[in-house]
Amino acid sequence: MKREKKFLKLPHLDGGRELLKEFIKENLEYPEEALEKGVEGDVIVKFKVTGKGEVIQPEIHKGIGHGCDEEAIRLVSMLQYQSVKNRGVRVTTNNKIKIPFRIKKQKKQKISMTYKAADSKEKAASNQPEPKETTKQEKKPAVYTYTIKY
Repeated sequence: MKREKKFLKLPHLDGGRELLKEFIKENLEYPEEALEKGVEGDVIVKFKVTGKGEVIQPEIHKGIGHGCDEEAIRLVSMLQYQSVKNRGVRVTTNNKIKIPFRIKKQKKQKISMTYKAADSKEKAASNQPEPKETTKQEKKPAVYTYTIKY
């Protein structure tokens, strides 16, 4: 079988997909409005890449709103592709990219509070300290522990 040759050389990013993921991770600034409303999802941006590797005409193909669309366009506009010549001619190509917006899950904090239940004798004698009797079986006040998770 003969393998078909590609007619056009397409502009590409140095480092490939891994570098693109790292670039998005480092430069993505989650919009405040989207954070407040808990908006997550993927924004798909269509754009053109000139023969010189510049990104032009970015537009939202599928958006989620709340400031995420504008952030996706800002990120795509920052990209710089390798310049390519096809048989001496610079060609503009169409591209699409998906930018994921995910809110980072914070570790749930555990808070435990301890409350001591006061006995009726302790309530009555709260103003004056009682002398302790030394016996083998001392009565300990009841202790309740509540764990509140949020």
